[in-house]
Amino acid sequence: MIRYPLRKLSSWLLLALLPATVALGASQIDTFQFADDVEKRRYRALIEEFRCPKCLNTNLAGSDAPIAQDLRKTVHRLVAVEGMSDQEVRDYLQARYGDFVLYDPPFNTRTWYIWLVPIGLGLLALFVLYRLQHSARVEHSGLDDEQQKRLQSIVAAKTDTGN
Repeated sequence: MIRYPLRKLSSWLLLALLPATVALGASQIDTFQFADDVEKRRYRALIEEFRCPKCLNTNLAGSDAPIAQDLRKTVHRLVAVEGMSDQEVRDYLQARYGDFVLYDPPFNTRTWYIWLVPIGLGLLALFVLYRLQHSARVEHSGLDDEQQKRLQSIVAAKTDTGN
């Protein structure tokens, strides 16, 4: 008798939460108007090129953050309404949000470490590997003269007694 009310309560709870899960799974779709397909392709390429300032490693096309929605509207306005070129849109967003908004930041005094640190770490790793291989070769390079003579005498003694 106790199980029936729990089952009924869990059914009602599931039905109550179902619309909320559907709403969470649905994302907002931008419905922007473009003059032609070229303009639409430029817009798509640009929103895939820029990084969302709030999200980690997500472009504007793949982010549902409010800032990403605002930036998509801005890119649409710059491309479709104001008729800016791709480079002008890049410059506008870079001036407003910094180099972080670009997936491919320029090499300058503020971003040198982004480009040079991985190269430096790679060179350091190659140097460490070289040193480890070199030290392993030196340690296992062979026997000195005295050890060679002793080994030969042991092998000779073993073959003499074995036959």
